[in-house]
Amino acid sequence: MALNFKWNNYIWVLLVLLFSSFSSFSQGDTSTIKAQFALGVNSPSSNGFVTAFEANSINFPTINLGLQYMFKPKLGGKLDFGFNRFSNADNSTEFKVNYSRINVQLVYDVSEITSFSDRIGAFIHAGPGLSTIKPLGNYGANKTSYLNMLGGVEFHYGISDKLSIYLDTSYILGFGKEFNPISDGFGSFNGDLLTITFGASISLSGCYYCGD
Repeated sequence: MALNFKWNNYIWVLLVLLFSSFSSFSQGDTSTIKAQFALGVNSPSSNGFVTAFEANSINFPTINLGLQYMFKPKLGGKLDFGFNRFSNADNSTEFKVNYSRINVQLVYDVSEITSFSDRIGAFIHAGPGLSTIKPLGNYGANKTSYLNMLGGVEFHYGISDKLSIYLDTSYILGFGKEFNPISDGFGSFNGDLLTITFGASISLSGCYYCGD
């Protein structure tokens, strides 16, 4: 069953949360609340398309925006939004698809596996969400939405107490139903998506007014 959501509303909510967190949590551990921004590539599963449609194996861009809160030293949660675009392979019918998602995830710090360096950390994250598919061009009316489950791992390198850069690899498992290609399937997608992104994690907590 298709679900209609206005993704712009989700983006504004996320931005409000980011700025309110920045102003509300000026004291405390710099690892408690972080904003994350990442850019990378995606690879959709081939079985998510109807016959005659096939996407490139590597597509750009993937954009992820997230807000992470660690409510225990090793355990936390994250709300994040992702935007992905993929397009047809050379031997396929021409199409482009915007794939957007929003997920609520648990985050677990597994940095003991990188204990050889104080600057390197590792996190696993997973949680449910909602994917919205919007084909472009001639198939723009074939929009659909369905539930997903995302799981991934991040490797961080600390630049300072308040900034780290990271590499994230995530797999988004889609729970879309089979669709009728004649009535609503052309240019659409109901499969899984692999993403690889590189980004920055910025602390929104900690003491910003008393110096380092």
